[in-house]
Amino acid sequence: MTRESLKNVMDISNLSVGYKKNPVLQSLYLHFRQGQFISLLGPNGAGKTTLLRTLARLLSPLKGTILIEETDIHDFLQSELAKILSVVLTDRISPGLFSVFEFVSLGRYPHTGFLGKLKEADKRSISGSLSQVHAETLINRQVSTLSDGERQKVVIARAITQDPSLILLDEPTLHLDLKHRMEVMSILQRLCREKRITVVASLHDVDIASKVSDRVVLLKEGRIVGWGAPEEVLKEEIVSSLYDFKGAIFNQRLGSIEIRGNGHKGFVFVVGGMGSGAVLYRLLTKRGFSISTGVIHENDLDCYVAKSIGAECVTEAPMEKIGPENLSKAMRLVQEADFVIDTGFPVGKLNQGNLRLLKDALHLGKRVFTIRKDEEAGRFFNADAGDLFECKSEINLLERVEDYLTTNKI
Repeated sequence: MTRESLKNVMDISNLSVGYKKNPVLQSLYLHFRQGQFISLLGPNGAGKTTLLRTLARLLSPLKGTILIEETDIHDFLQSELAKILSVVLTDRISPGLFSVFEFVSLGRYPHTGFLGKLKEADKRSISGSLSQVHAETLINRQVSTLSDGERQKVVIARAITQDPSLILLDEPTLHLDLKHRMEVMSILQRLCREKRITVVASLHDVDIASKVSDRVVLLKEGRIVGWGAPEEVLKEEIVSSLYDFKGAIFNQRLGSIEIRGNGHKGFVFVVGGMGSGAVLYRLLTKRGFSISTGVIHENDLDCYVAKSIGAECVTEAPMEKIGPENLSKAMRLVQEADFVIDTGFPVGKLNQGNLRLLKDALHLGKRVFTIRKDEEAGRFFNADAGDLFECKSEINLLERVEDYLTTNKI
């Protein structure tokens, strides 16, 4: 199916939502296409739940129109709307003594007629829905005995068995552990890709939203402050403003939030590159060190991580040999540092200068901690290695550094 053939499932025009004539969100213009995963993002109180409840026809809009498949949402009979729209809210369900099969079968009521009698096709739909969420083994369990993760999958199965075009979910991963959180998000994304169902979900986790969403809606202070593809909308400064981040930053290229340290423990220079420094940058920041690093190429993973945590970076252009000017800049930072760390970066033609940097640091009498294997460290540093301290891993390196700082002994 081509992009051009995908129809709009929901169109929102000049919509204001709220309670008792008090607007929470105003002047909303949105359109959701078939098979898209749309995430609603914003701080607590931004109006995500209020918007979802209005789109589900559980609240009346204060103003504006909501069209589902080109028909005003208020023109549908409830039984007709239930064939198109499924809703999964955060309200705790109280299913009594229902089995999983009986609970999921409630999703078939728009299709079973007045008496609600299940036909073989309905039973196949129920079993298929449970299979789609990897919950087929739960079919005979009582819902009251399920864990939070199992229950959420069963609730989604009930929504799927309605055979909808659109599913609205309010914080679908709330209260779930990591395993079930990832599983639920994978299930929802697969519904979009394989079933062409449109999923609209409020989320708190911007990291996950950036990875699974086709579109994101950013809500703050009563209005939309961003709308579009996450690759275009979730910029560093926009996300920081959305959540009023202090001491943290969202890195779009990494798709993650990085925490900045306060640098109270000392100043360290890290010689990294080719992704070898990312773990150490985060460890050092977490332990309270102020970091400078170099010389790393601008397209290197280390560069993105280091800049996100607020490290001072000496960088070289991509695919260029490290030049003398940048080595001089890095050497000035080495001289200011309390000690130097060698991440054990792979050595190639373009970054030979970083080995010179480490050797010069040793000649200056700087203490250099390295994660290189014994034979490699000996080959690169040999007689220069008076203050070179070999470590087995990043954690071991941090332990030895902190031991040195507290006891002045290695």
